[in-house]
Amino acid sequence: MTAKSRPKQSKSTRRSFLKTTSVAGGSLIIMGTRASGQIKGANDRVRIAVAGLNGRGQSHVGGWMGADNTEVAYAIDPDRKVLYDRVKSINKRAEGKYETKGISDFREALDDKNLDAISVATPNHWHSLITITAAQAGKHVYVEKPMSHDVGEGRIAVEAQKKYGVVIQHGTQRRSNAGIAGLHEALKSGKLPRLKIAYGYCCKPRSGIGTKPFEPAPANLDWKQWKGPAVIDKYHGNYHPYNWHWFWKTGNGDLNNQGTHQLDVARWAIDDDQTHPVRTMAIGGRFAWDDQGQTPNTMFSMAEYPNGQMVFFNVRNVNYKGYQRQVYNEYYLEDGSVITGEGKYKILRPGADKPEALELEPGKVTPGGNWKAFIAAVRANDPRMANGNVMDAHYGCVLGHLMNNSYRLGKEVPFDVSAGKFGDNVDAAKHFGKLHDVMANGVGVADTEKYTVGPTLNFDPKTETHTGEMADLANVLLKDPNNPDFKIPTLSEV
Repeated sequence: MTAKSRPKQSKSTRRSFLKTTSVAGGSLIIMGTRASGQIKGANDRVRIAVAGLNGRGQSHVGGWMGADNTEVAYAIDPDRKVLYDRVKSINKRAEGKYETKGISDFREALDDKNLDAISVATPNHWHSLITITAAQAGKHVYVEKPMSHDVGEGRIAVEAQKKYGVVIQHGTQRRSNAGIAGLHEALKSGKLPRLKIAYGYCCKPRSGIGTKPFEPAPANLDWKQWKGPAVIDKYHGNYHPYNWHWFWKTGNGDLNNQGTHQLDVARWAIDDDQTHPVRTMAIGGRFAWDDQGQTPNTMFSMAEYPNGQMVFFNVRNVNYKGYQRQVYNEYYLEDGSVITGEGKYKILRPGADKPEALELEPGKVTPGGNWKAFIAAVRANDPRMANGNVMDAHYGCVLGHLMNNSYRLGKEVPFDVSAGKFGDNVDAAKHFGKLHDVMANGVGVADTEKYTVGPTLNFDPKTETHTGEMADLANVLLKDPNNPDFKIPTLSEV
């Protein structure tokens, strides 16, 4: 049933979202057969709604306004002051070509039969619900990273794409980089030695957020609409507008914030026949800050795939004199070579004194960058054109969720380089040792502090559930509870 033919819902029906279930197995990308917009010519205007107007949402607005013949039809935010200011700004920039309507509830936009797509730049806990509901309404979706706040809702988003055939593109801009695509194609084609470890870094300086008291939400903020699916008892000033990232019910820490980009690149390098890892483990802590946040500002994590390839990841957000910012990827190959760079690369071969330039052919991406590539996919009604489609999004996000699950089930141990339980994995011990040295000697973390050491969690890629030791506790983390009025649909209701 397309958006054009679906019956008009009452407000009470539209607000009665249904609870989710986790579904086993993978899914192919399905062509756009049920989207409300048919194939459009270059002269056909694409009408898009932007949900979430702080920070990243302003980038979305700018991206769509910079695309040819694209209209920001709706601006959506539960903060009335932000909404007023952004709508005023957008309409001024539109110079009379169109008028953007400001609303607080995204479902009003989905009821517009002439809306083509929705762009999601809300807090993480909203991403999947808007994505799934938009797909049900026959609307294409550009969704910020991470597409999902947990494993279970990510699978439902995949199944929604499969059923409705809409374009879903993940906000991982590196998927539009032909240079990165070219390296990964070379790694998988045999032109380069086989990949052993794909390593991602999310090490950017941040500061603590302090502690804010519980209090009524400000009058300009619709608190019920802001928290939506997230089961949160009380408001405090660190939730809105940005620091929600550092609380588990609304965010995923920097591992699945900025780190989603580098996680996605790392997983992109893994062989194409691999979906999810079979084992994950994480160690870290929230050091140097005496604040209200919950997620780690320091983490080393690793994941092993069925074919033996691994992903390592490093989060290091504390600041200090001489801080080295690292937001990139490295590639360790089975012959001992190491590849560094982004888009353009150098390779340090075994026995060489210095790296050499790595000349590679560009890889296959839809041209136009992330914004214009999405518009092209919408015009063609072709989900395969998305740079970072729903399956790429799901696999990359789950990788981070599983690493976080290990950390969240961890136990405190003394702050020591031997704290990591890496067995005979000398590569993991080596790289964790580098992180520990920075924390001990750079940041100056006292040896009286504690690491949180997560267990090695086993995961079944086919059923998307944890197995083995601690599986019962880990599986609870696969799907967050939702508020009654904002529940993720079950598979049968997608």
